[in-house]
This record gives sequence, C-alpha cells and structure tokens, in this order.
Amino acid sequence: MILTVTPNPSLDRTYEVPSLDRGEVIRATGERMDPGGKGVNVSRAVAAAGQRTVAVLPLGGAPGALVADLLDAQGIEVARVPVAGATRSNIALAEADGVLTKINAPGPELSAAEQELLLETVRTQSVHASWIACCGSLPRGLAPSWYAELVARAHAAGARIALDTSGPALLAALRERPDVVKPNAEELAEAVRRPLATVGDAVKAAEELREMGAGAVLASLGADGQVLVNAAGTWFGSARVDAVRSNVGAGDSSLAGFLIAGGNGPDALASAVAHGAAAVQLPGSVMPTPSDLDPSAVTVTTEVPVDRDLKEPVS
Repeated sequence: MILTVTPNPSLDRTYEVPSLDRGEVIRATGERMDPGGKGVNVSRAVAAAGQRTVAVLPLGGAPGALVADLLDAQGIEVARVPVAGATRSNIALAEADGVLTKINAPGPELSAAEQELLLETVRTQSVHASWIACCGSLPRGLAPSWYAELVARAHAAGARIALDTSGPALLAALRERPDVVKPNAEELAEAVRRPLATVGDAVKAAEELREMGAGAVLASLGADGQVLVNAAGTWFGSARVDAVRSNVGAGDSSLAGFLIAGGNGPDALASAVAHGAAAVQLPGSVMPTPSDLDPSAVTVTTEVPVDRDLKEPVS
C-alpha cells in the first residue's frame, strides 16, 4: 500500500472556453470537476495501476465532501482529517488553442490541533504502507518545518518517505533525511540558488541535495527526461513521446511509477519515465493504466549526457 499525504488538497473545476476575453461574459463549452493536489494525483496514478493506496487529506466544508466522494468513486481510500475551514476550490480556464489559465485559492488555515491530528493520522495509517508520499504546498498555518516533523515521525515509525515539495519546506525537510525527494528543474534551481542550463547542471544540483540530506533525488527535467541520483550512482532516463496532449499531473504520475516499482534504482527510474511519458499523451489529468505504458520506448543509462542543453533552461 502506498500512503499519500496532501496537506492542501483542492476541488478543481475546469471550464472549456472558446477564448478568454477580459470584461466579457464567457460561455463555457464544457466543464469537469476533479479532486486536486499532488498527493491526490499520486494516489490516482497508483489506483490506475491497480494497486492499493490511501490518501490522507484535511477536508472541510462542501468542497471537501465532494473531494472525498470523487476519490471514493475512483476506488481510492480516504483517511479524512476534519478541518473547520472549507477545502479550496481551484478554477482552470482551458481555451480552444490550448492555453490554460489557472486560479488557485489559498485554502483553509489549519489550527494547531488540526495540524497535530493530521500528523497523527499519517502515523496511524502508515502501519501497512510500503511508502509514504508527501506532496505539494503547505496550507496556511503550517510552518515550513512541518514536513520535517512528518519525516522525523515517519522514520521513527520505520516508514520510508518520498517528498515532493519545494522552497523552504523542501530545504527544512532535508535535515531529516527523506528517502527520496522529487524536484523538477525549476525546484532544483531554486534549492541550489543558481541557473540550470544543462543535464549536467541538474545532476550537480541533485548531488548537492543529497549532500544536504536527501537519500535519493528523482529529478524531472520535462521533455529532457529524468535523472536519478542515489548512493549507488547516477542514471538518466528518457522516453519517446509521439504527441504531448497535457502535462498536468505528469510529474505525480512519474513519482507513482517510481514507488510502484520499489522506489530504488534503475528499474524504478524506468517505471517513473514510462508513467510520465504515458501521462503527457493523455488528456487533462487522466492517469495512465498499465495498458497505456510503453516500456519499449524508455531508455535508462548510466551514461548521462551532462553536456546536453536543457530544452527549457531554468534561470
């Protein structure tokens, strides 16, 4: 079982519009409603792969009840942490030309008692978990050190932690030595405070995160592939992608693929790359099933192309 923790989940409403004209009445041509949040997406990807997952979520109000109902309909167990504030509702406006405009709400502010209940729920739910995936930004009320506290408690209980967050929360958690961290190129650059122009720059940044405490670093480099750096070595993974339809949730799908395959070494990296490549070829935030994966399109090697320029360098 893979346990996911999403401290700031959301109810995501997407409206399809011909074009976005400020000051005008815009009539949507389509709409959908999805449970949102990086950890939620990891659980959705694990469930799509046919494996058990439990999502720990602070939920409140009518939006929170809808999130729980939507996940239940997808066969995902929810460990609900009741909070006084309403779960945030995010809005996405998808134009006909593919441009996506997102409005993300801040979410509720968690009290000290709610924060402690969230930590305690993770502890009780983690007894049978092979991995705990802690993902996303922190809601109001939670200090950047909250993830560090979660990692410390999880390790004390003998659990393995995969962390996908950024900024001060990532840096604070590194001192508690999470087993895996999963930054993208932008988050890597932010963590080491310098630009990344090549694959080699990304590898060096990942090595520095390991020096700061990460057991392993699984770095997503977008169209350039993924890099895994751990105590045993460094691997580079890439995949052939015929056509990109949506990159929403692709990184979360990659993390799910990595953990499903054991969360360690080149085989897990290959699974991560396969899941990420499949996700970008599906519409919206649809998560891939085993039939969507194409392992033959994936290449994993220790010969890292360190001099290769990133297609989307981070300044």
